[in-house]
Amino acid sequence: MTAFTSIARHAGGWLPVIGAASLLGTLGALALPIVLGRAVDAIVSGADSELWLVLATGLILLGVVTDLLDVFAGTACVAGTTAWLRTRLVRHILGAGDAGRRGLDTGDLVSRVSGNAAEAAQAGPSLVTVGSALLPSVGSLALLAYLDLWLAVAFLAGLVLVGIVLRVFTRRTAEVVTAYLAIQGRIAARLGESLGGARTIAAAGTLERERRRVLGPLAQMREQGMRSWQVLASSAAQGAVVGPLVLVAVLATGGIALHQGRITPGELFAAGQYAMIGAGLGGLTGVFGRLARARAGVSRVGEVLDIAPFGHGDTVLPPGPGRLELRGVTVRAGAVELLSGVDLEVPGGAAVAVVGHSGAGKSVLAALAARLRDPDEGTVLLDGVPISRLSHDELRTAVGCAFERPVLVGATVAEAISPHAAPAEVESAARAVHAHEFVSRLPHGYHTPLASAPMSGGERQRLGLARAWPAARLLVLDDATSSLDMVTEMQISRTLTDGGDRTRLVVTHRRSTAARADLVVWLDRGRVRALGPHDHLWTNPDYRKVFG
Repeated sequence: MTAFTSIARHAGGWLPVIGAASLLGTLGALALPIVLGRAVDAIVSGADSELWLVLATGLILLGVVTDLLDVFAGTACVAGTTAWLRTRLVRHILGAGDAGRRGLDTGDLVSRVSGNAAEAAQAGPSLVTVGSALLPSVGSLALLAYLDLWLAVAFLAGLVLVGIVLRVFTRRTAEVVTAYLAIQGRIAARLGESLGGARTIAAAGTLERERRRVLGPLAQMREQGMRSWQVLASSAAQGAVVGPLVLVAVLATGGIALHQGRITPGELFAAGQYAMIGAGLGGLTGVFGRLARARAGVSRVGEVLDIAPFGHGDTVLPPGPGRLELRGVTVRAGAVELLSGVDLEVPGGAAVAVVGHSGAGKSVLAALAARLRDPDEGTVLLDGVPISRLSHDELRTAVGCAFERPVLVGATVAEAISPHAAPAEVESAARAVHAHEFVSRLPHGYHTPLASAPMSGGERQRLGLARAWPAARLLVLDDATSSLDMVTEMQISRTLTDGGDRTRLVVTHRRSTAARADLVVWLDRGRVRALGPHDHLWTNPDYRKVFG
């Protein structure tokens, strides 16, 4: 099933309502010219025209009601589908992890979730509307054939031209809108980068250069906008020619038929109305333009949904000390190998420091251990079980991770540490990483709103550590103490390395942390160069250079 079909089908119960309203409205519009024609004939012949006028009034009221119902159902359908699609996209993006989102910038993803999802949500209603929009042409052709066969022949010749114009319009509109949305996403991505580094830009005095970089694609965006107007203007111009040609052909044929007595004056009036209804490009270009925008939105959304999900198994861990193993692990970024054929065994319950020059693969190793990404080759195991087979809850109970720049999530400080833990457990984790001291000084302690809690980089790191602290078997810290002052870092480092019944994998640049660890993993250009105690490795001059 394609993404377009999947999104269209989700509209569910609203689509029959939209279809029924469109069908009734179209049937009423097709019946109205015949009824008015009969009224004209009745007036011309002096017969009673009251019945036909009442019927005409009823058909007009039916059109008003069906239009209102169509607008209401269409709006509700698009709103519901947009909400569902945005929820699905957010879950998919978060579930794919950083590795799964390679090539899509944050700003571009936000653009797809916020804007493109609303366009894609038009898929279902646009399909129904397109089907309904074709009915007036088909119905007009049938009714003209009912009135006089030659009227239908004249109309059909013009209808071929209408079809050609619509096909070209839809294809060109889809191309232009897709390009426009892509450029829009590029600008959003650059803006997101700039907002994240606003202080750096201000300090470097590069504001004007950054403004030019962010808004650079505006010229291309304007070009695509102009192309869309050109497509619309071109179709309108063609419609301005095709529509009157069809009308003239039908009226000329009708005039001959009237002269020959094959049709009545009222039927000639009806034939003119059917020619305008069936060949009216104004409404049709709007409908097909909506379909083109929906396709462009689905294309952009589909690229996100095509990202392979970060799946989990249903296995639980057997009893064990938290032994971590990497067997033949290789990780690539394009053609570059970040880790190459790594074989490593970390003893359960040990404190292990991971060191190496920048780009050696330390953060990649930490991400594998915490299963924030999967290797391209090889297997990562925890207590003998491939980590990819663990259920989500089992994985996150067993493994905790903290980062250099933690993103804190939650309404309050307590929720940033753990949204589900009891207050005593939250405080215990905070005390373990020496965060309780500064949290106690906040206006409302652990209940202080996170958005209004003044914190330094080191204090944010301590909350990130507290969030990871309850991990049962493996604690992974990716340079998670780099912003701490020396005294606090030594206190936390001692807590991490001086004991415990779980494995601790600590990415660090500090010699003191490596010296207190049980073992040191020395990475060099994506390979394990050595594994051993710090004192033993210190005899190697190249190892000493790792610490400057």
